[in-house]
Amino acid sequence: MRFVCLLFTVSLFCYVYGMSAMFTIKNNCPYTIWPATLTSRGGSIPTGFELGSKASTTLNAPAGWSGRIWARSTCSNSGGRFQCLAGDCGSGQVACNGAGGTPPVSLIEFTLNGDGNKDYYDLSLVDGFNFPVVVEPQSGGCPTAVCPVDINNHGCPNELAVRDGRGGVIGCKSACFAFNQPQYCCTGQYSTPDTCKPTNYSEIFKRPCPQAYSYAYDDKSSLFTCPAGGNYIVTFCP
Repeated sequence: MRFVCLLFTVSLFCYVYGMSAMFTIKNNCPYTIWPATLTSRGGSIPTGFELGSKASTTLNAPAGWSGRIWARSTCSNSGGRFQCLAGDCGSGQVACNGAGGTPPVSLIEFTLNGDGNKDYYDLSLVDGFNFPVVVEPQSGGCPTAVCPVDINNHGCPNELAVRDGRGGVIGCKSACFAFNQPQYCCTGQYSTPDTCKPTNYSEIFKRPCPQAYSYAYDDKSSLFTCPAGGNYIVTFCP
């Protein structure tokens, strides 16, 4: 937030304004997807919507917003209940209404107007993968974060694969979600950066997407910042 003061003839008026951001969500996939959001701090934004192939929409995030964006696919509305095979949030509606996506999902995470008056953003595959995605800041000099490879069909092993009813792979689980073991989840005796290290399974995600989080303590190469006040383009299937 910023404080602005205006001096008139006899009085000093001050007001507060925040640096909001506009997210442009693009679907470059050859099929319809259903993007969704989950707010963890700040004012709410739309929590779910349909986006046809090659279509885009904009979301206005208020100053101080923090949350995540992901996409759902292979969705249907059967018996009046909306549900998706990939990324479903369990709301039974297109809007997720405060519910998160069921792993595996490729997450885009934002904190606007964070420490040092910066925006923080990342791509997280800690919960697994379901879409390639790119985050492009529209402010000059800010790094683009990209996971360009469809891991579902390029490297996901059978023990992590989530399939649709026809045998196609629509998601790739993280080892934590698949096996729930401390060395993969960075819990128990592996709960610090010194004890939780990359594994053969986390490398399945890190090699094709080196800018994305592949496990909980993958901060050095996967957390990005940009001066607050800019806008962002999020593209699925870049």
